[in-house]
Amino acid sequence: MVIAARDGLEGVTIGRLADDLEMSKAGVYGHFGSKEALQLATFDAAVEQFRQLVPARVPRTATGIERLRHLCDAWIDYLEHGGIAEGGCFLTAAATEFDGRPGPVRDAVAQAAGRWLAYLEHLAAAAVETGDLPPDTDPAQIAFELNGIAMSANQAIQLQRDDAAPQRARRAMHRAAGGR
Repeated sequence: MVIAARDGLEGVTIGRLADDLEMSKAGVYGHFGSKEALQLATFDAAVEQFRQLVPARVPRTATGIERLRHLCDAWIDYLEHGGIAEGGCFLTAAATEFDGRPGPVRDAVAQAAGRWLAYLEHLAAAAVETGDLPPDTDPAQIAFELNGIAMSANQAIQLQRDDAAPQRARRAMHRAAGGR
């Protein structure tokens, strides 16, 4: 994943991995079968690591808006501290790299992004159900806004090296999620 975080998923190749691992190309190819399969495996590993670094950090006892805010804080921490590797949010980078390219890698990235938005929407809907958010709240809108804030924060942190971006993003997320 370090190669992909630095050079994008296109930088992940059988030859490059073989060189880095001091293995034969045939040995790496035998394990993955194709560059595309290697990229998919790399992406899947990054998604799992993201799950461990963001949603898994939310206390199970948190409910409603508290759960959504804990998730936002964990997400900003992930962006602020390099995520999976130096270079910012791997998943955002993969989405940018593959959004206009047809194929299985793009499909996997789109599916992961869709699952993430659905999860955010679920948490917002749960906050409505607990009465933490008004009944006329649109959970899909909250999910959309939170995702947009995170993408903006990632760019400000990585591209502009804006030290204030994490706190700004945290405030914006909390506001978008219904308050403070």
